[in-house]
Amino acid sequence: MADDPLSKNEDRIPKPRLLDRIRRFFLGIDAFVDTALWKTGTALRRIIEGYDAYLRRFRAKGIWRGLSELASDGLTFGLIGFVVVLAFAQPAFEATRYSDWKTTDDFAVTFLDRFGKEIGRRGIVLNDSVPLEEIPDSLVKATLATEDRRFFYHFGIDFVGTFRAMVENARAGGVVQGGSTLTQQLAKNLFLTNERSLSRKIKEAYLALWLEANLSKQEILKLYLDRAYMGGGVFGVTAAAEFYFNKNVREMTLAESAMLAGLYKAPTKFAPHINLPAARARANEVLTNMVQAELLTEGQVIGARRNPALAVDRSQEQLPEYFLDWALDEVKKLARRNPALAKDRIVTVRTTLDPALQRQADLAVETILRENGKLRDANSAALVSMVPDGAVVAMVGGRSYGESQFNRAVNALRQPGSSFKPFVYITAFMNGYGPDSIVSDRPVWIGNWSPKNYTRSYRGPVSLKLALTKSINTIPVRLSIDFGREKIIETAYAMGLTHELENSISLPIGSSEVSVIDMAASYATFANGGYKAPAYAILEVKNSDGKVLYRREQDEPDRIRVLPEDKVFEMNDILVNVVEAGTARRARIDGVVAAGKTGTTNAYRDAWFVGYTGNFSTAVWFGNDDFTSTRRVTGGSLPAMTWQKYMAFAHNGIELVNMPGVAAENLPRLARAQTTTLAESTATSSQPRVLKRRTQRLLLQIGEDLRQLVAQEATRADNTTVPSSNDYAAAQ
Repeated sequence: MADDPLSKNEDRIPKPRLLDRIRRFFLGIDAFVDTALWKTGTALRRIIEGYDAYLRRFRAKGIWRGLSELASDGLTFGLIGFVVVLAFAQPAFEATRYSDWKTTDDFAVTFLDRFGKEIGRRGIVLNDSVPLEEIPDSLVKATLATEDRRFFYHFGIDFVGTFRAMVENARAGGVVQGGSTLTQQLAKNLFLTNERSLSRKIKEAYLALWLEANLSKQEILKLYLDRAYMGGGVFGVTAAAEFYFNKNVREMTLAESAMLAGLYKAPTKFAPHINLPAARARANEVLTNMVQAELLTEGQVIGARRNPALAVDRSQEQLPEYFLDWALDEVKKLARRNPALAKDRIVTVRTTLDPALQRQADLAVETILRENGKLRDANSAALVSMVPDGAVVAMVGGRSYGESQFNRAVNALRQPGSSFKPFVYITAFMNGYGPDSIVSDRPVWIGNWSPKNYTRSYRGPVSLKLALTKSINTIPVRLSIDFGREKIIETAYAMGLTHELENSISLPIGSSEVSVIDMAASYATFANGGYKAPAYAILEVKNSDGKVLYRREQDEPDRIRVLPEDKVFEMNDILVNVVEAGTARRARIDGVVAAGKTGTTNAYRDAWFVGYTGNFSTAVWFGNDDFTSTRRVTGGSLPAMTWQKYMAFAHNGIELVNMPGVAAENLPRLARAQTTTLAESTATSSQPRVLKRRTQRLLLQIGEDLRQLVAQEATRADNTTVPSSNDYAAAQ
């Protein structure tokens, strides 16, 4: 059958392909989107045109237009700024999450010396100690008139008061009034530090708002009265009344209230036990403030003006303020790992402090500074002394606690200079070297840096003993190149340094900063034969009921050996030679084997002497707080002189402990007979400073027996019936 021509033509017509159908589909979608966007844009344009036509009725002209735009922009940027500063303030709000934020880290601590005698108090009186209604009205009014007159009218931030303070400060050309409200000051006391920064002010403002929202005005005022620092190491008006006037706060007079209220601004400057005239002048200003605030009349304050308060004379007490500050920090650290102590915050702490040694330490530092400070351009010093196990017996954190509470013995970081070299040499001894090993004293280069000796000369091949005795700089650098600075840092940390050491090329000659207390603790490792001796202040802690919460001899682990005994003997022999024939001859003590090392930094900014005997390890630093240079003060001068003055007293009338690895009879300057004669001639002392271990054990046993006897008598009394009148007569 012939083919149909029509069917052939149909086969030749192309059918729509799949690709064409897909294209048409997407073209349809595109058309739909375009149409929708066009219609939407048209609708929005009509809405905007209508809104614009509506606003034309309210169009501002001239100055009103500028003011309206300025207000609009101000509102916009204000909202943005609010969100930004709120983000900065978020970390501060974390502290408010604790349910006990009112008492977090707050202790009321009574400190005793190592013999059980009270030496001072620290901490904050808790907010329920004295109710607000029992605090004198004169003290409350003096506080409000001085710190925040509009306290009951603002919501935590007083814009009126801030503007007034700005105006007064501008008129005076300086800061004469503060803009912080009482609530802001409380927020700082509760959650923040005294750091002067914008971020802290932001946090302070938001926390003030938070406090106002969560506490009543009376609660805020009560917390402020209990938390404000009042100088003399006391917090709160209750403790301040007892400290300054030996009075219960309920008995305060108007003159005394005015003097206490004057302490809020500058508690150290206006503390009456330090500067009574300044305290009285400040109290007179407070009385004026009360009159200006219309809380009292001039007639009511005239008596207080004519008869100002008289504070208790504490000038002769010489409280160990720096030690107490540090001991309080140690109590807080102990509480973090002792649940019982963390719960009971009213405690009595027996410390390691020896009051006789503390007085001598203060005297030695002040005497040397008074005699040589101005001449040698040195105005600051610090001292820490401890027994070889780490118990701190004396601490001088500065020349005057009244002028500066900054503890230079604990918190200051200064370059140790050559007093760091023993860490290098003991590391060398543990890596194949010995005291008689010979190393060449000649120029050594690390890149573009080359250490110079103090004498600007070189000795050639020398033994390590001679190199450390003469404090040669090139030798420790050569040693560090041999076995690496990392090993030196590891040894220093093991011996007791706690702050981070910078691994720099000048590390071996003392360029990395350390603290005085760490240096004393590290050298104590040499004094005790190689055991780590971390500094500590607490022997025993009891709660308000007399229950022992902590006793060091029971609750602390055994000592850890960190240095080989034979290497310690070698190091002690060299450091004794430093005192006998080296750079520290001014530190010699008659009849006592002493060892140590001097240290002096570039431009004479820091001068050290860290030394020890079998009984004590003591570190002394001299310099200036502003890091300016002294007039050629070296470690062998003022520090060594201070060390000798203190340590000679400390060894008077006590049993001398042998220096590990060093025999006194082998030293030319010392003979056994001389040592015996000295000990016998000074056998009497007004107060024992270091008890013999046998005596300590005996006293502790007597105390334990007495406690058991009291407990037995109490139990017997509970089990005994009430006696009759005849029994009482028979007892009489």
